[in-house]
Amino acid sequence: MSLVENVRRRFARPPEPVRAAVRAGNPDERVLAWGVLSGDDGWLVATSHGLRTVPAEGATGSDDVLRWHEVGHARWSTGEPGGGVFRVTALAEVEPGVQARQPERRYVLTDAGDLPATVRRRVDETVVASQRAPLPAGGGVLLVARRIPGQPGREWTVVFDDDADRSDPVAREIAQQKLADLVAAEQPA
Repeated sequence: MSLVENVRRRFARPPEPVRAAVRAGNPDERVLAWGVLSGDDGWLVATSHGLRTVPAEGATGSDDVLRWHEVGHARWSTGEPGGGVFRVTALAEVEPGVQARQPERRYVLTDAGDLPATVRRRVDETVVASQRAPLPAGGGVLLVARRIPGQPGREWTVVFDDDADRSDPVAREIAQQKLADLVAAEQPA
């Protein structure tokens, strides 16, 4: 992309359907970046609240926003000039303090614009700390502290590498103890 195209893109306004969808969802939400979905399916949009899809005119789609603190993993693979594939794994709370990875969502983009960099920055801004801990029978857990908008402080959660370990009482006890140790370590004496 030439310098002129880069500057033009940076100061361009989002397409009208993107602006309208975001305004309709929440008047306080702002569009940060967007990418064009392949097949004229609409747009993948990074907003101040999270990641969302906006369907093309006349198409049906979800108006759900995947909040930044709910993104467990987002991987960008460059494809044709300006495009590529976004693979996003969301996290869902399955019980207090425990999250599970959801099925990967795959978005093929013909024009990504600033979307990959914006998504990375926004997700990284939510993560305050993370630590991987092994489990005795193999596998492990990821202990993550995230900033959640509207909540003071940070929230620690556990994500098991293997969902089956969540039902293993020994693995659960070890994960809970490791989490309790991390939380206690950050409490003032």
